[in-house]
Amino acid sequence: MERGMTYKSMTYEEAAAYIEETPKFTKKNTLENTKAILRRLGDPQERMKILHVAGTNGKGSVCSFLASMLHAAGKHTGLFISPHLVDVNERFVIDEVQVDNDRFLEAFRTVMDCVEQIRKEGYAHPTYFEILFLIGMVLFEKAEVEYLVLETGLGGRLDATNSTAHPLITVITSISLDHTEYLGDTVEAIAGEKAGIIKEGIPVIYDADNREAAAVIQRRAEELHSPAFGIYREMLKISSMTNKNIDFSINSGYYDYIELSISSVAEYQVKNAALAVTALKILDSEGSFTDEVIKQGIARMRWQGRMETVLPGVIIDGAHNEAGVEEFVKTAKRLEADEPVTLLFAAVGDKDYRRMIERICCGLRIDRVIVTEVGGYRAVDAKEPAAFFEQYGSARVIVCPDVEEAFSRALAEKGDGILFCAGSLYLVGSIKSILRRTAHD
Repeated sequence: MERGMTYKSMTYEEAAAYIEETPKFTKKNTLENTKAILRRLGDPQERMKILHVAGTNGKGSVCSFLASMLHAAGKHTGLFISPHLVDVNERFVIDEVQVDNDRFLEAFRTVMDCVEQIRKEGYAHPTYFEILFLIGMVLFEKAEVEYLVLETGLGGRLDATNSTAHPLITVITSISLDHTEYLGDTVEAIAGEKAGIIKEGIPVIYDADNREAAAVIQRRAEELHSPAFGIYREMLKISSMTNKNIDFSINSGYYDYIELSISSVAEYQVKNAALAVTALKILDSEGSFTDEVIKQGIARMRWQGRMETVLPGVIIDGAHNEAGVEEFVKTAKRLEADEPVTLLFAAVGDKDYRRMIERICCGLRIDRVIVTEVGGYRAVDAKEPAAFFEQYGSARVIVCPDVEEAFSRALAEKGDGILFCAGSLYLVGSIKSILRRTAHD
């Protein structure tokens, strides 16, 4: 299919395929390239109140907490997140409803018409993520959203979302080593990239528990005269944890003490909720976001693929780096009790899956592991992670490259026990697709 020529007649499926064929992991265009296209589109980002979120882990959850609270307050709210698990439309949510195919296709055509024109002036074709970001800007402006919660794709400083010059507030979630080939091989270097979203005089709320990352963020905030609000673990107190909810309180000193409840079994969501609540409190000069609104928004937030129960005794988690796996293990250890544990695992080639597997084997009592393959050209031969499970653990290891067959085998092996599925968001998406398909059969 020749780019830039047939998009006007494309169906939704063809448009989605066109975007998928655009390289995901390639050299970014400059922000000026994205800004030029935004200008041609009429600078839609300038007509929305933007909350901009970056970080290694937790940024999607923070975004969803923010959007849920804004919606609970009656604000017309857009949400731009990544990646999607099954359908590309998952990235674009308006008032907690995913955009439909027709609206997506209309926005795609608007963006591609602009791209066709601007390429004649010497500008580059947008990358995969840049196209999706631009589509989002068109969608949200057309819907006339008042607030837009915007998640960065990769990094922050050079990310397409950083072409938005005037956010209301910025949030930086936990930072750890990930995407080191693009962002740097130290926590400080990665923090510097994430801190690139901080703007002159605009408040920044950040996870302050990693000292190296916090120091970088604080230094950048001082340079830009940006009020900085660090969230530390000791500011949060968990009062109750069940297999459905976590009750906790926040006593940060930035605002009045507040007690909250989240519909999650994952302890790491407490910190994510606290970051989102603090951002909204700092933002709230008019008193629009009462404690009741905040409690309602926090309690009803649901985030796909994060310690999500999809079938009885079957939990999927998108942990796909060492820090994410650390949190997965912490929660899974609490849930496994004395039940037999089966793990379905897959990883992609640019992740340190050896260390992920070592952490899982050291932290969990696993009876059997099924290793499969996901991720297309980034897929890892299942025999490679299987060998690490055999090296670090004592579980029976089964290699099953076909993901659908592997999921079926894992369900059979599970019996009356518990099945965890982890290692990659591609695995989570594949399982979601399988469950959707079988539900329709």
